[in-house]
Amino acid sequence: MNITIDKELNTLGLRCPEPIMLIRKSIRELAIGQVLHVIADDFATTRDVPSFCRHMDHELLSSQIESEPYQYWIKKSH
Repeated sequence: MNITIDKELNTLGLRCPEPIMLIRKSIRELAIGQVLHVIADDFATTRDVPSFCRHMDHELLSSQIESEPYQYWIKKSH
């Protein structure tokens, strides 16, 4: 996988709803088309991040949820 990352967000140790709140804040700071790389260890993110992307209409380019830390690559769509 070769994804250019514009910003990285480490949410290790944080629990729901903190990771999603920080993802939302970080996405706002990016330009359209930029990619946020999220690192998390809260199992709830495996459900919450894809749901956030669908709801907010951002593109989940890839995810790694087989083992901790979980990782997500989110492209800002608007």
